[in-house]
Amino acid sequence: MGDALVRAVVFLALVVLLGIAERLWPRHAAAPHRRQRWPVNFVLGAINVFSVRVLLPWVAVDAARWAQLHGVGLLPWIGLPAMPSLIVAMLCLDLCVYGQHRLMHRVSILWCLHRVHHTDVSLDLSSAVRFHPLEILFSMMVKITAVLMLGASPTAVLGFEVLLSAFSLLTHANVAIPSRIDHMVRAVFVTPDMHRIHHSVRRAERDRNFGFQISWWDRLFGSYLRDPQAPLATMRIGLDDFRSPADQRLRALLTEPLAPL
Repeated sequence: MGDALVRAVVFLALVVLLGIAERLWPRHAAAPHRRQRWPVNFVLGAINVFSVRVLLPWVAVDAARWAQLHGVGLLPWIGLPAMPSLIVAMLCLDLCVYGQHRLMHRVSILWCLHRVHHTDVSLDLSSAVRFHPLEILFSMMVKITAVLMLGASPTAVLGFEVLLSAFSLLTHANVAIPSRIDHMVRAVFVTPDMHRIHHSVRRAERDRNFGFQISWWDRLFGSYLRDPQAPLATMRIGLDDFRSPADQRLRALLTEPLAPL
């Protein structure tokens, strides 16, 4: 419960701060339709948390504790000191999430799950929790596997999970950051403008900028796109086939993976 409390406190604090920032300095000019979108997105997020807790015996931090107790994993075998081991573990986990994200776009059955995230016709902090429960379960199993293979410490895994949740909120936030600052930050970290391109209705832009926290992976593996074709303030968000109000309802999002490609 201590781990969950840390994540919940950070999450709620960022929701409040970014919610204020979105109202004061919005990037996108379109109406966000919060009254329609926020209840659906946040209820879906709550379903995801409940699903992981009920359907999986472990979360990633539990796997890290088990690995530490039994001396399992690559990092304990190498014998790195605590701090370098923590940094390596967090970087490797971030690379793993990047790789999984690319896979979700390339494998048809996984895209059917992941496109729930991309059907949001606006983009703001609530989009950060708009995922299908089956994708969240799959993602957690991938992270558990990576944690066991690495032998990542519980501290590293908790730190990574907190940062992943925080960056997901930040990079989806509808917040305007001056271009000069944005491109300086992009040298290391993913920014809202960088990730917004990934939610473009154009596939050539949607299949770019897969990173969640560290921007290096997109540059290293050739998936980085600096600027979209349309201005960020007016760029069309979402998918062409899922734009009606009926497509945005909770029941539709839960059953959407069954829709044809």
